[in-house]
Amino acid sequence: MSNHQVVFKSKALYIAVCTVLLLWFIYFIEIQFGFNFNKFGIFPKTLKGLKGVLFSPFIHSDIKHLFNNSIPLLAMLWSLYYFYGKIASKVLLIGLLLTGILTWSFARPSYHIGASGVVYMLVSFIFFSGLLRKYYRLIALSLAVVFLYGSMIWYIFPVEERISWEGHLSGFIVGLSFAVLFRKLGPQPEQFQYSENEEFEKLFDENGNFVPPEED
Repeated sequence: MSNHQVVFKSKALYIAVCTVLLLWFIYFIEIQFGFNFNKFGIFPKTLKGLKGVLFSPFIHSDIKHLFNNSIPLLAMLWSLYYFYGKIASKVLLIGLLLTGILTWSFARPSYHIGASGVVYMLVSFIFFSGLLRKYYRLIALSLAVVFLYGSMIWYIFPVEERISWEGHLSGFIVGLSFAVLFRKLGPQPEQFQYSENEEFEKLFDENGNFVPPEED
């Protein structure tokens, strides 16, 4: 394991916790001082709404909205940086931007806020990455993701008016795309090498049958 990987594994939980605490701090500032940060969300197909591509994941409508995003975001960020440390920041930052841009390009004319688009991007990436890499540890992680968050799949469809299903769908698409594009980067299945042993091979014939050695 490289030093780079060790650093990310040791700091994975730290990065996840600090990110979630930042969201809570921003919400505290908004409530404490009577601000309304919703105007910094994504407003589709408008120039002013583009700023939400950067800011919307940090803005939440109420404490329930924030709490519902905090737990899966904490779990997915920890998983991302622990298992995919070498490409984790690239996936997170570029994924955040692309999810926001995709949401901006087709969503309903309303302010879209919250970290759920990023959560869907991470869930999608981690799930499909494990399957595509055919690495038993990552497949186990994929199954855990399905067990914990499989019901989230329904919210990429317009099942509830107040929920930004467009942001969820955008995150899901970006995560799946990244799983395909980055499948050769980051952790790969372990390759076992077997050394040749001529003396050992002499104990078997061409059909694989054991041939006892001749006694001297």
